[in-house]
Amino acid sequence: MSLNSIKHLLLSAVAALSLSLSISAMSAPLPVVEIKTNMGTILVELNSQRAPVTVANFLQYVKDKQYDNTIFHRVISGFMIQGGGFTKDLVEKPTRSPIKNEADNGLTNSIGAIAMARTGDPQSATAQFYINVANNVSLDYTEASDRGWGYAVFGKVVQGMDVVLKISKLPTDPSDTPLQTVVIQSITLKDTPEKK
Repeated sequence: MSLNSIKHLLLSAVAALSLSLSISAMSAPLPVVEIKTNMGTILVELNSQRAPVTVANFLQYVKDKQYDNTIFHRVISGFMIQGGGFTKDLVEKPTRSPIKNEADNGLTNSIGAIAMARTGDPQSATAQFYINVANNVSLDYTEASDRGWGYAVFGKVVQGMDVVLKISKLPTDPSDTPLQTVVIQSITLKDTPEKK
């Protein structure tokens, strides 16, 4: 067998192995987190393939127990519920540095999608997140500009959307804070993804 034949065989084997690894990575189950609230439990599947930076950031906050005993502090019926940043006493929790905005990943702010909250600066998301209760296309990426960046979707509710909707319909004060405190008791990573 010639040296060129051996090289060709080795390159073919490497290409086949590389393809096999990328296929298995794509078919690997996506992580699922359980959001336990005083109004019920929500399961969210995180899209680590489309939003790797955002999911890694979120899971680090989960691991650090950042979200335990925070609240859904902003609720707008027919729009979204937002949480993960404030204690029950409405004290804002300290966070790590902001992350890259991955809103250009092809995921949309559809009903049940979870996305990162941020300020007017497109690259300012830290820990706060929101869950859409409507198809909020105005929040999607359109272009890489301050106005067009949109909000990075990084997963979707796979169980407990009834809980999300129940929270979204609570009466609020003029600043959109629910009159009834909605506590995020904990967010934990599930061992096995569950879908219903």
